[in-house]
Parts: sequence; structure tokens; C-alpha cells
Amino acid sequence: MTVELAVVTPVVIVVALVVLNLMGFIEACAAFDQAALDCVIAHGVSPSGEQSEDSAVVEVSSALEAALSDYGSCEVSVRAERVGEGGEGGSFAVSALLTRYVCTLVYHPWPMVVRMPGVAYGAPFSLTHECELVVDRYRSGVVV
Repeated sequence: MTVELAVVTPVVIVVALVVLNLMGFIEACAAFDQAALDCVIAHGVSPSGEQSEDSAVVEVSSALEAALSDYGSCEVSVRAERVGEGGEGGSFAVSALLTRYVCTLVYHPWPMVVRMPGVAYGAPFSLTHECELVVDRYRSGVVV
């Protein structure tokens, strides 16, 4: 029975680490999804100060980082891109100033490498999750 315990214990620890990291990633994604949409609507539609795409991206990014400060193993990046006129399927742009904000969450699992007798656990480099929202930057309330 002691030998069986010695063989099973490292496997149980590795499975527990995988489950712990998966639960942390799911929790961070849930918080990120809510915060990303709120930050884009609050700061991306009409940024304070200079009314440019770059300043809106900086404001959304800083607001997202502040909202996710409890999750230390996460990185946030935001990019903005113009929604093209026309497009697939014969659709047309409602406004010439539609902007798609793509917010990306990068989660780094803990620990990166665990080596035990008989079992080695190497976490993926990082897990990513994206959330996007299309808004009209100069008409608040227009969310596509």
C-alpha cells in the first residue's frame, strides 16, 4: 500500500495543479468578459482628453488592468481597428466611424514546470482569451 501511495501521489498533485489552473483561467475569463465590455463602452466610445483612437486604446487598457488587478498572473492588451465599409454579404457600414475593440487576456499558469519522481508537469506558455465589441466612437449609445 505504501508503494501504491508513492506512485499515485505525484499524479494526484499534477492533476490538482491542472484543475487549479483551469479554474483560475475560467474565473479570470468571466471577470475579463464583464470588465472588457464595460470598459470599452465607458472609455472607448468617447475618451477623455484627446479624441483619438490611440488615447481610447490606452484608456480602455488602463481601466481593464485596474479591473483585473486581483488576478496577478494575467496580462491585458487592447487594439482598435476600423470596421471596413461594405464587407461580406453585401452589408454596408451604418457609420463611417465604427471601431472594433479587441481585448485580449493572457493567463500564465502557476507553476510553469513541476518535476517529481515519475511525473513531469509543464504548463503551456500561456492561455489566451479574446473579447471584441464594435462601437461608434463619436456617438455614444451606438453599439453594434
